Amino acid sequence: MSYIPRLKNEYKKSIVDKLVKEFSYDNVMQVPKLEKIVISKGVGAAVNDKKLIDHALNEISDISGQRAIATISKKDVASFKLRKGMPIGVKVTLRGERMYEFLDRLVTTALPRVRDFNGVKSSGFDGRGNYNLGVTEQIIFPEINIDKINKISGMDITFVTSAKSDKEALQLLSELGLPFKRKSNEVNSEKSKSKSVADQLTDSVDNSEVEEVPVSEEASVVEEAPVSEEAPVVEEAPISEEVPVVEEAPISEETDDEEKPDSENNNKE
Repeated sequence: MSYIPRLKNEYKKSIVDKLVKEFSYDNVMQVPKLEKIVISKGVGAAVNDKKLIDHALNEISDISGQRAIATISKKDVASFKLRKGMPIGVKVTLRGERMYEFLDRLVTTALPRVRDFNGVKSSGFDGRGNYNLGVTEQIIFPEINIDKINKISGMDITFVTSAKSDKEALQLLSELGLPFKRKSNEVNSEKSKSKSVADQLTDSVDNSEVEEVPVSEEASVVEEAPVSEEAPVVEEAPISEEVPVVEEAPISEETDDEEKPDSENNNKE
């Protein structure tokens, strides 16, 4: 039995039926489908260093699982020191099973590794059913070893579909698992719905008959203990004013005289 990718199998079994009910197609062949995914990367610094093209080729090939090719400039640009025929970028086109495998790895592994990820923007549609996604760092893909990369750089991912409108393409890609950001109107509507549900719950609680517990009028009053007014006063000990003065010991002046006799006796001898 031949291998079928997970997203391709899910598209055939459930996504097609959902899109038929959503847009009421007359024929199953009218249901939009994902045709190809193009991964491209510009390497403008390759004008001065041609080794950067080789690094980009290896990175895109590891990410996509298919050998990438170098894109060549079509004209001369003197201000950028660019000549016609020089390699200035890298690209790869995925179709079939490799396309679904890359999309599955992008949705389940790569995008959740983005810092502070809140979803991809829904403004990347071109009006003809194609969607462009920009990735700022290639290290979000687990195939890239961060210790071996030469420079942090991004890439562009283009999803080409057979949809005739952006609405159909948006629904198709969201069903395939691409997480789009919610619009502010949808978020506000959900907040208003949650508030209305909370208001209904509070109203139901207020309208419910709650029996009040009768308070007995003849409640026993706790008497406070009387404070004794004739509290004993603690007398402070009187401080004695006649503090004994310590007399300093007089310094004896006869210390020199006691030493002198020895010297005088020595001289007499």
